[in-house]
Amino acid sequence: MPLLDPSAPWLGLDSETLRFLEIHRLRAMAAPGRAWRELGDSVMLFSAGETDPFFNRLAGVRWPAEPAAFAARLSMARELFAAIQRRPCLWVTTGLSTPPDIVARLEAEGFVDQGGGYDLVLVRSPFEPARPGHSGEFVLERWHQPPPGDLERAAEALATIVGEAFEIPESRHANLVREIGLTLGTAAFHANVVTIDGEAVAFGGRYTFDGASYLSSIGTRPAWKGRGLGTMVTRSLAQDSIDAGVGIVYLSVHAENDAAIRLYEGLGFAVTGPKSADMLLG
Repeated sequence: MPLLDPSAPWLGLDSETLRFLEIHRLRAMAAPGRAWRELGDSVMLFSAGETDPFFNRLAGVRWPAEPAAFAARLSMARELFAAIQRRPCLWVTTGLSTPPDIVARLEAEGFVDQGGGYDLVLVRSPFEPARPGHSGEFVLERWHQPPPGDLERAAEALATIVGEAFEIPESRHANLVREIGLTLGTAAFHANVVTIDGEAVAFGGRYTFDGASYLSSIGTRPAWKGRGLGTMVTRSLAQDSIDAGVGIVYLSVHAENDAAIRLYEGLGFAVTGPKSADMLLG
């Protein structure tokens, strides 16, 4: 797999490829149980069963700069969100979304940045073969489209990891099990799981389709943190993506998660550009 140039603006990726990645990530999040739609100047992600703005937003925004045209486009977006009974939310990629001052314009209309984040793309390959922990107690497993009899147990195990690692309320556990079960049954999704004595303790997933891999939900249960399991999982997901022959391997990180950014950079990822903004109507 040819890697990218970390010294070049946007790592050497052209505007068409960068927008492809914006859409690719949304498409990964849409499978399953959610829908995505290309609107020409933006892409819509919608979940019929969830009101969380994270799953109901516009991305890949390329709106006109002329004030009247921009105001008309924003009005249309408001009407769209009203029709689906969701709060207007736009994921703005700084330096790519247009107009260039879109964040300031949205803030003037009452939108508030919820934090945003960074995209990182693999630019070098420092990988060693993924192997167990220092004592040999950890086992790295790959779960992909398990048979029906195993799917529910696998979904329960992964939901426990995600719930504990990301402090998701227990009230959402059942929905999380259902969502992961649906996702784990799709061809595009691969889960790399670290187990100890048969118990799943760390996990990360990759959505691989259309020549790119989006890595997501990389986490470790609190009782097993500090043992390098996140590094093991990330390395294995990236290496599996390379072995699958994809052209781009990438992931996203919340802006305040400096530790995760350092970890990923140490594994050969580089930040593509400025922090994106998560603009939600206040």
